[in-house]
Amino acid sequence: MTKQYTPGTHPDLPPPTRTRGPIAWMRLNLFSSPLNALLTILSVWLLWLIVPGIMEWIALDSIWTASDRKDCWAQMNEPRDGACWAFIKSSFQLFLFGWYPEDLRWRPMLCFLLFLIAVVGILKDDLPGKRYWLWYAVAFPFIATWLLIGGFGLTPVPTTKFGGILLTLIVGIASLSFSLPIGILLALGRRSKLPALRTVCVLFIEFIRGVPLITLLFVASTMLMYFLPPGSTFDILMRVLIMVTLFASAYIAEVVRGGLQGLSSGQYEAADSLGLNYWRAHQLIILPQALKISIPGIINTFIGAFKDSTLVIIIGMMDILGLGRARLNDPEWLGLAPELYIFVSLFFFICCFSMARYSLSLEKRLATEHKQ
Repeated sequence: MTKQYTPGTHPDLPPPTRTRGPIAWMRLNLFSSPLNALLTILSVWLLWLIVPGIMEWIALDSIWTASDRKDCWAQMNEPRDGACWAFIKSSFQLFLFGWYPEDLRWRPMLCFLLFLIAVVGILKDDLPGKRYWLWYAVAFPFIATWLLIGGFGLTPVPTTKFGGILLTLIVGIASLSFSLPIGILLALGRRSKLPALRTVCVLFIEFIRGVPLITLLFVASTMLMYFLPPGSTFDILMRVLIMVTLFASAYIAEVVRGGLQGLSSGQYEAADSLGLNYWRAHQLIILPQALKISIPGIINTFIGAFKDSTLVIIIGMMDILGLGRARLNDPEWLGLAPELYIFVSLFFFICCFSMARYSLSLEKRLATEHKQ
C-alpha cells in the first residue's frame, strides 16, 4: 500500500537513473543524435587505429638508458620502432639550465621555488596578509635577478651562460610581468583627452603592432648599440627582454582598450557622482570591470608572447628549442628529432594549458553578473 503524506512533507525522490551518471553524460554528449553517434563511432575507430601504435612508440618499445644513438638502437627490436628517451634523459640538465655553472644551479632552482610562492600569493584570494603577498610578488623580479646574475655577496654569472628552459622562463615571465602594467598605461594614454599623450601612445602601439617581433629582436641585438654612447655596453638579454616586453605591451594595450570601450557610460557617471578623481575612479570602478572583460584577450596575448620567446634563437640565444637543435647536431644523437620536438612541445603545452585553465577559473570566479 502506498504511504500517504500530508502536503509539503513528501521526501525528495532521486532523479531517474538515465538522467544522471556516465550513461546520461554519454547520451547527452556522444549519442544525442544519429549524426553525433556516427561521429563518435568514427572517432573511436580512428583512435583504435592510431593510439596503440603511438603508445608502443612512446612507452612500450622506448629506451630510457643508453650511451648514444647506436646503443639505443641496438636495444630495440627490428624495425627500430621505439622512442629513444635516453637522448632527453642524458641532456636534461643541459635543457634545463643551459651552461649555468653546476655548483651554482641551486640558485635558479631557488628562483623557481620563489616564483611558485609568488604565483600562489597572487592567485589565492583567501591568504592572510594578502597585501604583503602582493608586495612580495612585485619584489620577486628583483630578487630573481640578484640570485641569477649574482653580485652583492653572490658569485657573478654572465647572462651568456643562460640557456634552455631557464632562458625561456626568464624571457617569458619577465615580459609577461612587465607588459601588463605597461599595456594598461598605454591603453589609458590612448583614450586620454590630452592630444600629445594620446598621439604618442597611438604612434607607439601602431608601430609596435605593425613590425614583426623578429625585426625588433634584430634591432635589439645589432642596431640598438648604435644609439648608445661609445664604449657603453648593454647586456643582450636585457635588450631582448625590453623588446619582447614592449611588443607584448602594445597588444595588451589594445585588449584593455577594448575592455574599456565595453563599459557603459553609466560607470563613468557613477564615478563622477561619487566625487572620485580620474585615478581613483579607474582604480576602484573602471579598470576592475574592464580587466574582467579583457581576461580572455590578455591570457591569449600572454600565451602568444610566451611561445614567441623561441624567436630568440634567431639572434643566437639558446633557449630550449635552440639547445635542442644544437644537441641534434651531436653525432652521438643524430637523427632523434621526434623525441626532441615532442619534449619541447610537451613543455610549452603544459605551460600554456595551465595559463588557459587558470583564465577559465578566473572568469568563473569573477562572473558576478546574472545568467539565464
